[in-house]
Amino acid sequence: MSACGDEESRPRYTFHHLPQKSFPSLESRETRDRLVKWSMDGRITAQAFSFDQNFKGYQQEDFLMDFFNHPDVNSNLKRLSAAGQWTALNTSVNKVEVKNILCTKVSMSFFDQLYCEGVVRENGYIVKCSDKYCDEILIADELRKVLLLEDSDHYDLFSHLDREEFLFCLFKHLCLGGALCQYEDDLGPYLETTKALYKDLVSVQKDPDTKEINIISTVYKVSAYDVHGLCYPSSSSHEQTFAYLIVNPLKRHIYVLYHCFGSSFFCN
Repeated sequence: MSACGDEESRPRYTFHHLPQKSFPSLESRETRDRLVKWSMDGRITAQAFSFDQNFKGYQQEDFLMDFFNHPDVNSNLKRLSAAGQWTALNTSVNKVEVKNILCTKVSMSFFDQLYCEGVVRENGYIVKCSDKYCDEILIADELRKVLLLEDSDHYDLFSHLDREEFLFCLFKHLCLGGALCQYEDDLGPYLETTKALYKDLVSVQKDPDTKEINIISTVYKVSAYDVHGLCYPSSSSHEQTFAYLIVNPLKRHIYVLYHCFGSSFFCN
């Protein structure tokens, strides 16, 4: 689905950058060390913004166009240049492509099916395989085959809807890493980092009657275009270049998770 600017007369959303908001899952020493190993450090970031009106899902096109073109967003929303330098968006967006991402999972037991013979052993060891490449990504174990290759013997461990879940998307992005990724031998670091990041980004609420925990966040995967074409998250597309907008309708907050595929060693 895409949103394009128009001249419809309506109240515009107002946004404010929230630079004081921290994301401990990305800032801890342990996570930073892992991101360095996975070639994502210096190329991944999370930011927070607030907005001033009730969020209505059916108005997502207007909401997203207002977001990208609001001065406080346009001058503060981070992206990586081709030279690996952090810059602000600083361009007029005339189209936004958006994909609605499922966000229903509240337990890491979602990944228990990986502990099957041939993918991950009971002790967490990831089974290796012969090397091959897929879109610049090295596939050297059965886990990455499950994530990327539809002809994998174990691809059906996760259904199509499973793969649309935000929790799965985060896990997949962390497992695949950047251009110089050094893969883990054990599943643990991927699960731990995924859980911490998911907890930072997604908001929940307990149902007073059933006592069940329900997710209240709405998640979008977005790409933005200006007069020159694709401009955000990058001018070129890649499996590991992404921007997710996570909307908390109660607090009226938007969290932006951004990553640009490349070699973190070369960027500041």
